[in-house]
Amino acid sequence: MSRIDKGVLYMLFASLLFAGMGVFAKLLSQNLPSLEVVFFRNVFGVFLVGASLVHKPMRHEGGRPWLLFFRGFIGFLALLMFFYDIAHIPLGEAMTYSKTSPIWTAIFAYLFLHEVLNNRQWMAIIIGFLGIVLITDPFNTPFDKYDLLGILSGMGAALAYTSVRELKRYYDTRAIVLSFMGVGTVGPVILMLAAPYIQSKELDFLFASFVMPQGILWIEIVSMGLLATLAQIYMTKAYGVTKAGIVGAVSYSNIAFSILFGILFLDDPLPETIKILGIIFIVISGIMVARK
Repeated sequence: MSRIDKGVLYMLFASLLFAGMGVFAKLLSQNLPSLEVVFFRNVFGVFLVGASLVHKPMRHEGGRPWLLFFRGFIGFLALLMFFYDIAHIPLGEAMTYSKTSPIWTAIFAYLFLHEVLNNRQWMAIIIGFLGIVLITDPFNTPFDKYDLLGILSGMGAALAYTSVRELKRYYDTRAIVLSFMGVGTVGPVILMLAAPYIQSKELDFLFASFVMPQGILWIEIVSMGLLATLAQIYMTKAYGVTKAGIVGAVSYSNIAFSILFGILFLDDPLPETIKILGIIFIVISGIMVARK
């Protein structure tokens, strides 16, 4: 097989696995707070990455600890808002919000890394913003908390990705991953401990009390962690064998898989026409940005 064919297949498989992870995350959210689901999602990865360090210690220059912490912190918040949306809106819709990150990444790279955007990329950003507006369905439903958190999750992921571009010059990839998973493990513990002292319905995505999983929930937790880890592995393989633009375009298959899985396994409704149009605009925008 050609390198491009391999990259496409790896990314398709990773997108399928990510959609499967979303299904288990939503099932878990029926019995556990989203904050706790994020904790189990990350603690699984900490052990796996930590095990790899035993066999191959990290070697890097270092020197950017605050940027490393920022990557972990902002990535954790983005994941928390994403999982909260998974728990409360259709899976495909939540995934679409997360896939707006390339649009925001292009903007942040322009603002903070002084990367030049050509006319086509600016047009892609405009199309992407139009897609975001349409997926919120402004004509039929009011802009709500889930729309806001969905948009912020895409922005947070983009800030995390933008910081990775700089961090890769100073740190081993596993150190960058651990900064995210480490904060994503310790952060939920701190927030769950603080939850009894903070009562706010608007901040329920941030503060929640720990609920001990029982029975089949442990199977769902392990399944979610395993699918998420395998998805990361195959996504990394995809970016390693072919061009990022091709892989980035194929990654939008995640939305189609998520919509399908949501309908099949979670009784999610088929998206309304205006939201489907918004999804199409976001996919087109992401592919246009990825072409560079």
